[in-house]
Amino acid sequence: MADWIILAAISLVSSSLAVQWLLPRRPRHGDSFGLSSPQSLYDAVFLFDGNRLISHSDIALSGYETVNDWNDLRRLLQRDFPAFPETPEVVRDQGNLVVAAIDCTVEREVLCEWIDGIIRVQLRDLTGSPNQARRDPNDPVRLAMDKAPYPVWLLDHSDKVRWCNAAYVSLVRKARGQDADLTDPLFPAQKDEAHLGKKTRAAIDVEGSNNKLWFDLTRTDREEGQLGYAVDINAIVEAETTQRKFVQTMTKTFAQLSIGLAIFDRNRQLALFNPALIDLTTLPPDFLSCRPSLSSFFDRLRDQHMMPEPKNYRSWRSQMNDLLEAAEDGNYQETWSLPSGSVYSVSGRPHPDGAVAFLFEDITAEITLTRRFRSEMDLMQSILDKLADAIAVFADDGTLACTNYAYQLMWGDDHETGFEPASVLEVTRQWQEQCAATPVLGEIRDFVEMRENRAEWSADMRMRNGTMIACTISPMQNGATIVRFAVDPKVTKASELRQISA
Repeated sequence: MADWIILAAISLVSSSLAVQWLLPRRPRHGDSFGLSSPQSLYDAVFLFDGNRLISHSDIALSGYETVNDWNDLRRLLQRDFPAFPETPEVVRDQGNLVVAAIDCTVEREVLCEWIDGIIRVQLRDLTGSPNQARRDPNDPVRLAMDKAPYPVWLLDHSDKVRWCNAAYVSLVRKARGQDADLTDPLFPAQKDEAHLGKKTRAAIDVEGSNNKLWFDLTRTDREEGQLGYAVDINAIVEAETTQRKFVQTMTKTFAQLSIGLAIFDRNRQLALFNPALIDLTTLPPDFLSCRPSLSSFFDRLRDQHMMPEPKNYRSWRSQMNDLLEAAEDGNYQETWSLPSGSVYSVSGRPHPDGAVAFLFEDITAEITLTRRFRSEMDLMQSILDKLADAIAVFADDGTLACTNYAYQLMWGDDHETGFEPASVLEVTRQWQEQCAATPVLGEIRDFVEMRENRAEWSADMRMRNGTMIACTISPMQNGATIVRFAVDPKVTKASELRQISA
């Protein structure tokens, strides 16, 4: 009996010494555990027999008085170490287990060990002691994840963040503050399996601000859950917003234009049009809104008789190809005379990005006015040509504007050669070649160039053939001048008789 008592006492002392070896005795003080807790709480040790807490180090008494079992400790650690085992059996099955912090930038971890039926849990600070094992900073996988410029995270099957990299932590703190719960995901899990591995666009709100942060998300399915990647596209979204506002502004501006506008993108689809295009082409708005191709657009114009009718379809299609090539070079400019009697000016303008813009302008009124003006000019010319007197009209700038048939017979010049109109100096020199010397021509030049104190006057001139001419110079209200030459039949007849007598 005494031997059994001695053996029991030895066993009790041995167990006590074993527990003392498992539990470091370093009296420190702290407040609460977490990634932001002071370093003094780390190296705390807990011993579990199954689910029941049987002992802990003195340091654990400072902040973990409420820990009575495995679930209590897991509840305290779950926010910063979401991969902490749910049950002690996980540690028993794996032997040793190291649980990394959700924030990979923090050098802290939890070590779980199975030692002869006892589970030892130690909270370790990897930077606190030179004897403490540290993570390998040259680990290429960890280095790639830690230094990745875009957020990476792992969602478990409970839609909680189990792990994340430094960029993700920085984004969480930027959007939700420094004390945000990292296990609460910024981006929800992708429930649609068809979209796994594909890009989706998402935005997150920033607390205390009306700003949104935009990202392209890619999520892949893993055995542990969903691995997510986020790429910052705020610059792209801002550019798209600016472009959209610009297009809206341009659309409002184009809506006020009377010229029809049709812009085709690099894929030759209608990207932008204004209301004037609908009015000019009579194309239905729903057709234009469906972004027809360039060929479909002109096919519809042809069907609506809103372009010149081609002799045959093949030649018309070839003409459309020539039209596109000319528009790309910025050389397309044509006047369309439509069967309805309207006249359109159509031009093509290229853009640097491969787009092509077509402008449709109704110039019916302008063409009608031009034709009427030409008709009136022809009528006036016909009237002038019927006059017996030679007529020369000088514009306000001193150039010869028009003459009549009698003038051309008298002076032998139709004034239709050359591109520049003849000046009064050039014309009077031509007259001088066929006239006797007279100061009248100089006076005519001065009168044509005068702007004030102009009154009608007359003078006589003699041509070298002896013909006497009565010259009448008349001012007009717009600054023009009419010079009329009339042959004096009496003087001319007498001169002819004298020549015959001689």
